[in-house]
Amino acid sequence: MQVLQLQRVMEVVDESTYRARLEPLLDKLRSALYEAEDILDDVEYQRLKKQTRDAKSSGSKMDSLKKTLWSAMPRSLLKDKESGMSKVELKKSLEKIESAINDACEVLKQLNLPGGRDDDGRRAVATNSRRAVTTAAPPIGVIGRDKDRDKIIAMLHEKEDLCQANTASDTCYSVIGIHGMAGAGKSTLAQCVYDHEKKCKQEKLEGHFDIVMWIHVSQQFGLDSSFREMFEGATGKACDNFNSRNVLKEKLEDELRGKQILLVLDDVWYNSRNSGDREELQMLISPLNVGKAGSRILVTSRTEAGLVALGAVKERCIPISDLDDKVFLEMFMRYALRDARVSDHDRLILEMIGADIARKLKRSPLAARTVGSRLREIQTVQFWRSQKDRDLMNDTMGALWWSYQYLDEQVRRCFAYCSIFPRGYRLNRDELVKLWVAEGFIKTSKAEEEMEDVAQYYFDVLLSSSFLQFGGKEKQYATRREVDYFTIHDLLCDLAEEVASVSKTASQEKFLKMSAIFLFGLIIERCLLRRYLNCKIYAPSSLMK
Repeated sequence: MQVLQLQRVMEVVDESTYRARLEPLLDKLRSALYEAEDILDDVEYQRLKKQTRDAKSSGSKMDSLKKTLWSAMPRSLLKDKESGMSKVELKKSLEKIESAINDACEVLKQLNLPGGRDDDGRRAVATNSRRAVTTAAPPIGVIGRDKDRDKIIAMLHEKEDLCQANTASDTCYSVIGIHGMAGAGKSTLAQCVYDHEKKCKQEKLEGHFDIVMWIHVSQQFGLDSSFREMFEGATGKACDNFNSRNVLKEKLEDELRGKQILLVLDDVWYNSRNSGDREELQMLISPLNVGKAGSRILVTSRTEAGLVALGAVKERCIPISDLDDKVFLEMFMRYALRDARVSDHDRLILEMIGADIARKLKRSPLAARTVGSRLREIQTVQFWRSQKDRDLMNDTMGALWWSYQYLDEQVRRCFAYCSIFPRGYRLNRDELVKLWVAEGFIKTSKAEEEMEDVAQYYFDVLLSSSFLQFGGKEKQYATRREVDYFTIHDLLCDLAEEVASVSKTASQEKFLKMSAIFLFGLIIERCLLRRYLNCKIYAPSSLMK
């Protein structure tokens, strides 16, 4: 119970808008959580030890006699029977855990913060911590998304026989999805597609959709409000307030019946371990069942699992593509220098400073928009120079933190562990899974679940959420067969290092050193492989020490 309570309180503190001020409290809670987990590990060890001893002594009469004598012998009064720990040490640990919980609960009470989770198992999130609602209108002068836009538009207008092969059910619609990390440009790409289809409808071009709707879903959405938005999008009129959801849904279906529909669902959140999420999402799109064959749903989500939950098949789940440096710089300067009224000399200097700033933004479209818009307000050399040396990634890192906080606690620890790898390192799934298991990050309450299976699931969660990215294939030295390798985006490397730095304890220092030794062994193996393939590899000097 104390472990569960600790996790709930940690979630509230971690997701609070006061997080920076509560950092010392969060460190204390983490330390208490790790201590509680150590006690549980000791209890489990003692249980297994007793079980093994009992199994060995269940044979002969002599063994039975030994067991009887053993049980009759006096136990140490200084050790706890369940955990095998010193009673003084155990009491001290339990008092520390209880003190951390009480201190945190008192602070939460003073700040009027909610409990850890809602009754339905969803994370409780303060309303002021949610990101802004997106609209259907795309930003002015979108750059670098033409190829992706044209690919999605082609999918929207595929012939029905081709489309059916890529559909997960026999519904009148098919689902196409865009997924990627926060701030990568998913909503902007969907806005470009929506804008194109809306114009085709208005101009009544051949093959256009009869109804084109845009709904922003986000993490917490209401079915009633979403149905009203759909009604207004379909009719262009305000929706009456109905007391019954069934009546509201029937009115919406009357407007959609027999029409070819394009519904864009932006920013869909999905937790695969909460069955209620899938049911709600299916209920959200249920009015489209009365539409005409050839209807489409375009979805954006941070996770591929969110797209699959709505009925998309893997072939129609499109990862948002990265922008190259040249295109990103052009995008950033479009935001920063749009409508600039400066001399040619100043423009040249601003472009040079802008190029330095753009390199710090690590090709994040969200950062390009937020930082570029800020610079556009004051287009002077002095102001731009003053901004160049500041931390410009607050908004982008905030969006990534929001995605990170949505992960389960154990998955977060697995992601933070990845900070020990050098940037650009090629991660092997099996190696990483074994490291997580060895470090004790994998927890399961089900006896039939294998630790490695749970770790594989955690890996898939990080991959689906774009915290890990598929990199390609490479040959393994030992087996000489090709295996998949995975990488971590530079922005997410920053996030992993940040979360690892705030949660580092003495025990973690120990496993980081051990992991570094293991990692060095892997690098040696890769060196031999590259030498075998006549290639070069460079190990970071920090790991050679």
